Amino acid sequence: MHRYFTDQRHEALRHRVRDFAESEVRPRIAEMEASRSVCHELSRLIARQGWIGATVHRAYGGMGAGHVAKTLIIEELSRVSAAMGAMVQASQLGVAKIVHFGSEEQKKTWLPAIASGDCLPTIAVTEPQSGGHVLGMSSTAVRDGDDYVLNGRKIYVGNSHVGDLHGVVVRTGEGSKGLSAFLVESDTPGFRVGPQQPAMGLHGFSFGELFFDNCRVPAANLLGREGDGLSVAYSSSVLYGRPNLTAVSLGIHQAVLDETTRFCTERQRYGKPLADLGNIKLKLGRIQSRLLLGRLSAYHAVHLLDQGLPCDAELMNAKLVNVESALESARDAMDIHAACGLFTDRPVERFLRDAHHIFAPAGTSDIQLLRLGELALGRAQGDWSSRLADLLRLEPSEWPDEDEAADEAPADPPATVRPEDPTPTVPGQRTGPTCRPAWFARPR
Repeated sequence: MHRYFTDQRHEALRHRVRDFAESEVRPRIAEMEASRSVCHELSRLIARQGWIGATVHRAYGGMGAGHVAKTLIIEELSRVSAAMGAMVQASQLGVAKIVHFGSEEQKKTWLPAIASGDCLPTIAVTEPQSGGHVLGMSSTAVRDGDDYVLNGRKIYVGNSHVGDLHGVVVRTGEGSKGLSAFLVESDTPGFRVGPQQPAMGLHGFSFGELFFDNCRVPAANLLGREGDGLSVAYSSSVLYGRPNLTAVSLGIHQAVLDETTRFCTERQRYGKPLADLGNIKLKLGRIQSRLLLGRLSAYHAVHLLDQGLPCDAELMNAKLVNVESALESARDAMDIHAACGLFTDRPVERFLRDAHHIFAPAGTSDIQLLRLGELALGRAQGDWSSRLADLLRLEPSEWPDEDEAADEAPADPPATVRPEDPTPTVPGQRTGPTCRPAWFARPR
């Protein structure tokens, strides 16, 4: 099924990410699970591979590889560690606001640094009292000369503790036209990150609180115009948040199947492998069926994104299908493992914990169903994939020759790009190449 939506370039990239995940991420999982704290070093190492810039145009130093490529990057990382898949998707989500609403100067300043891994962006929308009700937010920005002064608090911000550039949506007026979005650097006076709170899963990933106390931000850091904040929030959630989280669920789901089939093959009952029992085969069959359906819906949706075709409904449905099916399959896997699954020497309990974290962001399953119901009634709103089609469409000039990809087919494990200095460079220095090598190519 992969090859229906992917070609040799995508598969070469998939092998690169998979080899990296096995060699660099898997050995660190035990430590991340034990410490339950943010893994700064690994987050930076992953960022330096250039994968945060999957959808950034090559003119700004990005991969220019599109949404199918972004999806497989997240999926392959999440198959090994959903925490690191979540880390990548959260910063790729942070890219959206700049790609869609950033001025040319903002794009030239930030996108090369993001693409090279020197800057990790975030997006901060949710507040304690309003939750997913974006219009209920109360954080404010008040114009003061050439600056805006921000006050308020944001919660559940992905990459809160490793982010360098926060895209913050706050109130500048009343009603739906009274929200605006700003770029806030992490060293800005008046800005601080709250203490990390241990969570049920995704150990190694941070999604915490941001505080703004008379935080002064240059007016040049306004994204788009005053009043564009609702569009920034909704378009980022629909076009990046939903497919990104879909990919995390897909990676978890694949890991559930891999681990459970391995367990059933090795475990003996009645003198033969557990996998020979009929009821076990039925459960494995359900897991496999859900995974096939989930992968098809996920890659079909992002394939439409790369084509610049309307696909808001497909993106919603893909998140709904993949989140729910990953949870169902993780529960089936726990049933199969029985008491063995309760201990941390096997990863199946981690898969279930991690899968629960993907349920709420970018809309719970009920939200996806409500929006799909509105579509069925002819009342659908937004249509962000059509409105931003020119920015989403993968240009033919962005695609290197497929013959070149055949030469890049991974015979040996690809080298890992390692940062010489884990300290992030100041993003304003516009680090990173203005044009990257072919995105499927192995580092040389």
